[in-house]
Amino acid sequence: MPRRIFITGASSGVGAALAAHYAAEGASLGLVARHGPALDALGAKLPATSALYPADVADFAAMRAAADDFVARHGVPDIVIANAGISVGTLGEATEDLPAVERVLRTNVLGLAATLAPFVVPMRERGSGILAGIASVAGFRGLPGAGAYSASKAAAINWLESLRVELAGSGVAVVTVCPGYIDTPMTRVNRYRMPFPLGADDAARRIARAIEARRSFVVVPWQMSLVGHAMRLLPNALYDALAARAGRKPRNLPL
Repeated sequence: MPRRIFITGASSGVGAALAAHYAAEGASLGLVARHGPALDALGAKLPATSALYPADVADFAAMRAAADDFVARHGVPDIVIANAGISVGTLGEATEDLPAVERVLRTNVLGLAATLAPFVVPMRERGSGILAGIASVAGFRGLPGAGAYSASKAAAINWLESLRVELAGSGVAVVTVCPGYIDTPMTRVNRYRMPFPLGADDAARRIARAIEARRSFVVVPWQMSLVGHAMRLLPNALYDALAARAGRKPRNLPL
């Protein structure tokens, strides 16, 4: 029986690469994305067993409906990957950025919860499955000019950890993936040097391996784990001095 994989943010970047990776294995896919035409274009390249759901992950009712439909058609997934996320530069002083802050938090935190929550009970009742969330090394410290994104990924890391503990001993694994810089539309707008960049296909293969291994927490690529560990250990005064000179993501990007 083919495995059943449910992925959000599937129309581009890492999500599309993950969909192609699992499709090559013959998996039955449930794919969610806001951008319907791009999702349809991806679906046309994949096997007929793919179920497409044009929906915003921050729309709780739509995500519940997508989950219910996938389970009805294919059964409870073996793996769910909450991958959808958005990023935009924001400034703490700019009240005009508050709508962007709200949008980032709704998508990256509430959207992650809305993706995974419908599958928790059926997976626990079955006694198996993997719930994976894509966070980011940006969640390790507050990055200047990216307060909303850093806060959302820190919240995602902690939410996934809470879920992991809640499901301890149930047979259901919770995997937190923290990518570094991956070549996607989200990072191509950055105007600064990005260390240890990965292509989306390479990143998808590494992420899939970590998920298969049921690793509770993984940084991709591994070199970024060293960067992240160093960031966490830096005293605030030193971190502040270094981060103040770092490049910043552009503001006013389309969300």
